[in-house]
Amino acid sequence: SFPVNKQCPATASVLAAFQAFSSDDKTAVIENLASRGFRVRDLSSNELAKVHLKHLVGGRAPAGAAPGEVLLRFEFPDKPGALDDFLTKMPDQFNVSLFHYRNHGADVGRVLAGICVPDTEAAKSEFLSYLDQLDFRWFEETSNPVYREFLV
Repeated sequence: SFPVNKQCPATASVLAAFQAFSSDDKTAVIENLASRGFRVRDLSSNELAKVHLKHLVGGRAPAGAAPGEVLLRFEFPDKPGALDDFLTKMPDQFNVSLFHYRNHGADVGRVLAGICVPDTEAAKSEFLSYLDQLDFRWFEETSNPVYREFLV
């Protein structure tokens, strides 16, 4: 698949996903692209890219549309009420700016969520308390280069 995020008229970032038959096969594809002048980044160990990114690439929100956005990956238990629990425990001052759910029959659903957190120490502290009270594993992805290159 080749989702594209065109940043300006002169450049575009292309996410190319392929299944390599071996590590040598993967290396050959990467070297071939690089020899043709493409900047190549191997994202095969990046969970954000593997699970969510290819479904979300295609455009960016207008500047300022999601102030203070924090990007998080969650493992939601695949049980009734998990999403309701996530949303009802969230304090009113936070806003969900992005939500993507993936499940392939596992006991957890993989969720990517952008949450706008006001830029104050009190808000950040309350946000961390909110995350701590959830029974979900979570990982912050805000500084992930894939997020910066393709989504913001």
